[in-house]
Amino acid sequence: MAGRDKAAEQLKEFKKTQVKEDVLTTGTGAPVGLKTATMTVGPRGPVLLQDFVFTDEMAHFNRERIPERVVHAKGAGAFGYFECTHDITKYTKAKPFEFVGKKTPLAVRFSTVGGESGSADTARDPRGFAVKMYTEEGNWDIVGNNTPIFFIRDPMLFPSFIHTQKRNPQTHLKDPDMFWDFITLRPETTHQVSFLFSDRGTPDGYRRMNGYGSHTFKLVNKEGKPVYCKFHWKCDQGIKNLMSDEAAQLATDDPDYAIRDLYNHISEGDFPSWSLKIQVMTFEEAEKFRYNPFDLTKIWPQGEFPLLPVGRMVLNRNPKNYFAEVEQIAFSPVHMIPGVEASPDKMLQGRLFSYSDTHRHRLGSNYLQIPVNCPFNARTKNYQRDGPQCVDENQGGAPNYFPNSFSGPVDNPSNLESEFSISGDVKRYNTADEDNYSQVGVFWRKVLKPAERQRLVENIAGHAINASDFLQKRVVKNFSQADPEYGRAIQEKLDQLKAQRKAKSGVSAQL
Repeated sequence: MAGRDKAAEQLKEFKKTQVKEDVLTTGTGAPVGLKTATMTVGPRGPVLLQDFVFTDEMAHFNRERIPERVVHAKGAGAFGYFECTHDITKYTKAKPFEFVGKKTPLAVRFSTVGGESGSADTARDPRGFAVKMYTEEGNWDIVGNNTPIFFIRDPMLFPSFIHTQKRNPQTHLKDPDMFWDFITLRPETTHQVSFLFSDRGTPDGYRRMNGYGSHTFKLVNKEGKPVYCKFHWKCDQGIKNLMSDEAAQLATDDPDYAIRDLYNHISEGDFPSWSLKIQVMTFEEAEKFRYNPFDLTKIWPQGEFPLLPVGRMVLNRNPKNYFAEVEQIAFSPVHMIPGVEASPDKMLQGRLFSYSDTHRHRLGSNYLQIPVNCPFNARTKNYQRDGPQCVDENQGGAPNYFPNSFSGPVDNPSNLESEFSISGDVKRYNTADEDNYSQVGVFWRKVLKPAERQRLVENIAGHAINASDFLQKRVVKNFSQADPEYGRAIQEKLDQLKAQRKAKSGVSAQL
């Protein structure tokens, strides 16, 4: 059919690669004589248990779905490389930055956050932006979003926050009361909510958005000197967003719009790219900084900590099989390499545990043996053995305990993490009131243009109008503390929407 895109033509393209027909087999490799009929006693008789062609097929079918990701359930993946273009070895000894011109293979997964696997790509939602670099010293994952900030700053709140993005446990419906109740009770969300309901909340596909490591990380050079760092992936295609009506229409017409767009552009040789830049803050600057530099609800001002160019990421290959290379790919911020370490960022610290933990639940304890997760550019040697789905040589006859006297792998002090001092009283510190509004006010006044401010107000009011009245009052109060005009505009729009609903209900009553 003329006019079909690359994604629609995928099966025809596969057919062209087949020189001859393959022989159909069971899972054990045995050839199959007839795949369209079960083995029965007579033409009308019962099926025999000995029919392995059938039981092999059905048993696998019953188990072919793995648990869906709790968050980031729907996404797209692609493969390519990172090329170092600028020397930052004074900051880090990480292998991808070893010398200018070095290329490192990588995988990327883009995703929505709150929706289920079948949800629309154009929903108002942050977008996941996860990069896995296959380096000679192991895999390094930069696991972030398309925003430089997040809703909360303490990981204790993460499960509750995600629950508010999901479904009411009784009605199984999205619930605006759940969302706005949590948002207005935790005002540190105001910054990210302003991003979410701005034009940036509905990117025009995955190729037209920035990515951010979001957290503060630590870079360490060959001399062991550390600095703090933030990662920025700047979109070379230019940022482009969808207006609310466009996003809503695409949710109906093409709910897989972003996945299709990425696949087709890569198939056509129009390879998307992003420029990697970093911000650097010394330990001394962090100690004296006017607010907590590890607060995930805040940015580092670029006027004080300018973006430094590092390199370029290019995506030039689509997945060979979605399940094998995208559904099973597993990212975790704790997957670091020498030269990159964790900072005291509380949200990062929480994620260092939770991501790998959920992968072991979804994919099994040997999820790192799955080809797309395997550190194929490095040699894995350790004392981990056995477990379900162990599919490599299980390290052969090497000893499985340490220390040992039989030539098992040994540690090396040159790979020790950087030393740092820490002190403080151990307690549960309440982070609710750590300046929740000043940067939101800057975003409203200095970042957004008048038309963008108007759309932001319309988007917030259009969603909050469905929440209870007392929650709407809290919404206005919170955003007013960022800027009085911000809150006033939301209140005016809410009043307008209420008047329209009242008028509409009056007309309906007359009819």
